[in-house]
Order: sequence, then C-alpha cells, then structure tokens
Amino acid sequence: MSRSQETRPADTVGPRFEVLGRTRPFEVVAPGFVAVEQAPGPCDGLTRSRYTPPAPFIAVEVTLGPDRATVLAGLVAENGDHLLGFLDRRTRRVGIELRTGDTTTVLAERRVLGRVRRMAFVLCANKPTVLVDRGRGWRAVVTGQYRVGRLDLHDPATLSRFAAGWGSRGGTSDLRLVRAGLFGMAGLRDLHLVQNADGTPYTRGGRMYLTATCAGLGFFRQAHWGVFAFDPDLAGRGGLHLEQTANLFSRRDGKLVGDHAGQLVRDGDQWLVAVSSWGDFAPERGVHVRRATTSDDLLTGVHVLDTERVEMPTDNGSYDPGMTRIDGRWHVSYVESVGHTPSDFHPALAVAPAGADDWAKGLLRVGAASELHQCEGPILARPDGPTGEWQVLTSDGDARRYRAFDLGMRPVGELDAPYGTNIPHPQVIDLPDGERIIVTFDGTRYARRRLDYGTHGDVIVMRATRHPS
Repeated sequence: MSRSQETRPADTVGPRFEVLGRTRPFEVVAPGFVAVEQAPGPCDGLTRSRYTPPAPFIAVEVTLGPDRATVLAGLVAENGDHLLGFLDRRTRRVGIELRTGDTTTVLAERRVLGRVRRMAFVLCANKPTVLVDRGRGWRAVVTGQYRVGRLDLHDPATLSRFAAGWGSRGGTSDLRLVRAGLFGMAGLRDLHLVQNADGTPYTRGGRMYLTATCAGLGFFRQAHWGVFAFDPDLAGRGGLHLEQTANLFSRRDGKLVGDHAGQLVRDGDQWLVAVSSWGDFAPERGVHVRRATTSDDLLTGVHVLDTERVEMPTDNGSYDPGMTRIDGRWHVSYVESVGHTPSDFHPALAVAPAGADDWAKGLLRVGAASELHQCEGPILARPDGPTGEWQVLTSDGDARRYRAFDLGMRPVGELDAPYGTNIPHPQVIDLPDGERIIVTFDGTRYARRRLDYGTHGDVIVMRATRHPS
C-alpha cells in the first residue's frame, strides 16, 4: 500500500507532510562575515591582522603553495603569545600550539597523509580545532580540550589581546589565499521562525527569517546563534536556500558566550529575544532561559546581547523558549529540564498575566507533559492553517513522533510527518502562496570519530500534501 493510500490516523492534526529535500549547511568562515581576505604570497614568520572577533568563534583558513615550511594559522597577540594551528609538511604533523609568556605547549597533534591543499584553524568557545583539505573537503584532524590551558578567551579582556594571524616557520611558505572571520557552522539545528508578536511570519523585502543553532566543532558550548533569510516563493518548491544575515552572541557574568536555541519576536519597533543558556553549559549548572529587548536590527550584522535570566515557573531547568501573543495574552512554550545525568526533559507552557505587556514577567505555569522524558523543541503554531487553533507542537524522541497539545497542555494528537534522527523540532511555516512546510533538522554528525557530540544538523524541508480521501 502506498503512503497516499494509508488510512489517516484519527488523532492526527494538520495535513500530511512529505520530505521535499535536505541540505547540509557547512562553512568554516561564515559567508558574509569574512573580515580578512588576501593573497599574502611568500611568508616567513607570523603576520598579525587587525581582526579580533567579537566573541571566541573565529576561523582562519589558508590555501597552500607547494613549499615545505611549517604553516601557521590562528590567534596572535602583540607580545608574541599565540594559539595556533600548525602543519609541518616535512614530518606531516598537524597540531595545536599555545604560547603564553615564555612557555610554549603543543596541546594536540597527529600525522596526516597526502598532500594538504588547505588548512584551517577554528576556535569555538575556547576549544581549538585544526582541519585540512586534501582536495575532498574539510576533515577535522586535531582538537583541543574545552579549556585552552592558561587562556580563557571567554574573557573580553583576554580575547581583545588576540587577532587573526598566519605565517610560516622554518622557511618561507607561499600562502596563496588567507581568509579569516567568524566561524560559520558544521550544521544547523533548533530552527525557529522569526515572527511578529501575533505569530505571523516577520518579512522584509519579501523574505522570511529563521534563527538557528550554528553547530560548532564540539558540544553545546561550541555552538552559537545565527539568523538566516530565505525566499518563501522557492521554499515550497524545494528551493530552501538559507542565507546567513546575522550572528548573535551573549555577554553575561563577565563572559562572552554563544547562547543559542531560542526565538526572535518583533513587537512594535523592538525585538524581543528569548534564548537558552547553552553557552556555558555544564551538567551541574544546568540550563535556563534568558531574555533581552532591543531596537537594534538583529536580522543583520553581528550583535553581542546583554541578557538577563527569566524566572520560569518551574523548579527545574528550562530551555527552547518561544513566545506568541494569543488573544491578547503572551503564551510561552519551553522545555523543563529535570536533569542531565541522565538527560530527562519534557515540554511545558506558561502564560503572562492577562493584559501584561512584558512576556517574561510573572509567568504562570499552564501545564507540562511530565510523563514524557525525551521530548523537546516546543513550537507554538497552528498546524491546521492560519485560521486554525493554536497548539504546542513538540518532538518526542522516545516515541519517534511529533506530539500536539492544546493551550491547556492537553494532548490532541500528532503531526502526520516523517520523523528523522535525533529530536527534530516541528517548525511549521505557512507560506504566502498557501503552501505549508516544516523546516527541521536531523542527527547527521560531522567528524563523529574526532569531535564530541553536537556537530549534527542536516536541514530537512517537508511540504504539506492533501489529506487522503
């Protein structure tokens, strides 16, 4: 029996969805955020640029000539301190080197076979990684521990001492091209529609926007938050092309971090920001929701947000916030995080007091699906279309299905949509032409043998089909 002939489950909400396409966003240096691009030619010694990243997420990529000297790329201070990736082409060693004061330490190294055409140094939240390209794409070779020895590059004063640098040692290297700037992504996940307060998509110049977690080269602390634009006229036909337009970082407790997994909402002339505190996550510290309000244009450029903690109505941790003003009252979906060893989490819903303008003050708990233990990614949406009922859509990793709850957090059914790997979030989007799509992700990892969990994120697009008769 074909899928179109299957009996539609009685408890299904919304239309049937089918996979339309998938893509793997992967960029070492984020397109549109390249700060240095030059062809230096023969180099002997280190060159320090003027580019210092706004947060500890940077990539320096070099294209190599045929000579045999050791190639260097990374972060360099004026006094000679440095954190560098190196490629010794005589011994074929690739490694990471830290120098502070008079002490130089090799943090990690391994041999690589074959001719290396490009080398890249990447820093994601204090964790350095060196990648090489031998003509078949980037391969992660070595990575350091989360804390880089004697440096804490989350500290703004420490980070400000360093700038992107490159060069050679033990001879002259012909560097054909150097590119440096903000690190891009190893994949995308936690995609959430940028919307107006009433839940309608926010558009600009005919384009819609999504926030997404830009997977780093490591665990959750190595990720950061980005904003991506897309053309809705192409998305429903399988042409979802995501263009990164902004990078968002957080400044809190005296540190620069890559908090992510949240939502941007336009309310009047301001942006309301809700985000999860994954940027300094540790199991013993847990995770919580943070917020900011700004009139800055968060859809373009680079922003370091000063955020404050939101007192969510739970005794547990919280993350994956999303808010919509429904019938004049703010509704806030989120995940209650019971614990991390092992992980135990479920969706919940809160409301602001009636008539309150501030979505984050005095939140009242509506309910939670506490019987679920691997369910996250709550999305406030109307799966039956713009005139349908608001529901909380979630992703149940144990049952491998997308669950739906009403605004009292009572179960009402599930989405009829393919469920992939990991815990994909059910971001339903209504397009201007009447098409309805889901934009989500899966658990496909990059360099899983070399890097920690957290590098996953193929982007999956599903399109609504007609209900079977």
